[in-house]
Amino acid sequence: MNQKLSLSLTDILVTVVIALIFAVIYSLWDGVYTILQPFGLHLNELVYGMWFIAAIVAYLIIRKPGVALIAEFAAASGETIVLLQFDISLIIYGIVQGLVCEIVFMLFRYNNTKVYTAIIAGVVAAVSTLPLDWYYGYLGQVETWNLILMFSLRILSGALLAGYLGHQLYRGVKETGVLKYVGRRHEDSYES
Repeated sequence: MNQKLSLSLTDILVTVVIALIFAVIYSLWDGVYTILQPFGLHLNELVYGMWFIAAIVAYLIIRKPGVALIAEFAAASGETIVLLQFDISLIIYGIVQGLVCEIVFMLFRYNNTKVYTAIIAGVVAAVSTLPLDWYYGYLGQVETWNLILMFSLRILSGALLAGYLGHQLYRGVKETGVLKYVGRRHEDSYES
């Protein structure tokens, strides 16, 4: 494997720290999602994208194969620890979301940090939740118009919260200058 693309111990530790921060955010975000549920029209789906952000932020910072998958898996696993209840479905969601984000980043050869890359990853992560939600059983009884509304709002949230907000977080961290110590050197990428 290309030495530039292999993960160092520092890369893995930074990825896990990012994941742990988002694990806490994810567990707190569940309250925001729950508060919006009673308002109807799937307004809670507008905040769903937050659960995809760890993979995107970790990728933008490290930009190496496997980072998005590790980050999302670790964040989902950490969320079960923070919530003090083991939930295998959360871990499965994390693995699938991290994997589809990883595929998006692979298509860009782990060399693109433009905002559209982050938005595409957020949208793909949102779309990846449809078969999982179907498998876990409640979408079969939902009317088609309701399902379209639900996933349209979730995809919008994936684009804005996971993609755009994730990219803004990356840019904020990048401006501090600390990224020269982790991941790939950021001069060799297509920056935004």
